[in-house]
Amino acid sequence: MTANQPPVVLEIKNLTKKFAVDGGRFLTACDNISLKAYAGQTLGIIGESGCGKSTLVRTVLQIHPATSGEVIFEGQDILKLRGEAARQNRRKIQMVFQDPAAAFNPKMKVKEIVTEPLLNFGLIKKSEVDARAAELLQMVELPVEFMDRSPHNMSGGQRQRLGIARALSLEPKIVVCDEATSALDVSVQEKICELLVRLQKEKGITYLFICHDIGLVDLMCHQVAVMYLGNVVEYIGGGRRISTEGMHPYTKALLKAVFKVDFKPGERIEPLESEVPSPLDLPQGCPFASRCEFCTEQCHCEKPALKEVAPGHFVACHLVK
Repeated sequence: MTANQPPVVLEIKNLTKKFAVDGGRFLTACDNISLKAYAGQTLGIIGESGCGKSTLVRTVLQIHPATSGEVIFEGQDILKLRGEAARQNRRKIQMVFQDPAAAFNPKMKVKEIVTEPLLNFGLIKKSEVDARAAELLQMVELPVEFMDRSPHNMSGGQRQRLGIARALSLEPKIVVCDEATSALDVSVQEKICELLVRLQKEKGITYLFICHDIGLVDLMCHQVAVMYLGNVVEYIGGGRRISTEGMHPYTKALLKAVFKVDFKPGERIEPLESEVPSPLDLPQGCPFASRCEFCTEQCHCEKPALKEVAPGHFVACHLVK
């Protein structure tokens, strides 16, 4: 940790998650992942669909049991917590889901949705529901009059604000945003991101920000982990930006596939061709070898480890020195 680096609030150590499938085989969703999230900052996790982003955070949250590894939070491995200890720990790590409509009970009113966590932990009385709901709605810039509405009478952006209010009602230290903006219009995405940034500055929250939009991640996040086939192939922090300093061939391929409004003459989108190998049969060497135009014999035989190429910047590639 550098002199200006905030303290580590969450450390993922060698986390692996495998799912049993038919025939006695295992699907490796996350393969020996190690990451750190810092207090009051945002760790972005990006990659194609199926790369293991959501499985990683759901394993951290114990929605999925881990196959192996540790998740250190407040000096203890939270994967070992059981019963009431695990329940109390959930107050400190909350989640904002991609589809808020599916995350809410359609029979509950807004004020019931946003204060349910507080009632579950005995932090407020039923007589205090209206007052606390009003505070939480104002925090996310929703009208207080919405508290007696049903979520299906709200727009997508309003429902996502409600999801943020519910996640923050317990004043957690960490909030996981699992594709929290991907289902929204671009203009609404901007407002939600501005809200998240404001709340982070006011409350010192740490975000784990899962997203497909590499441009948005580049703007929103202090550190970025690029995942491919269950592996972290690049991690960039230390004030560096993935859009200009990304080094792994997969990261560069993702950047080339982005549509930009300021295309230069002759510049074009270059989609990443071919399919991702099956996580049921992981390749022996580099996970990206079958799709990499720079692949060598060493890449097919030897899996590259993450190595530091600049302060706070790690790349898993034999060709990056």
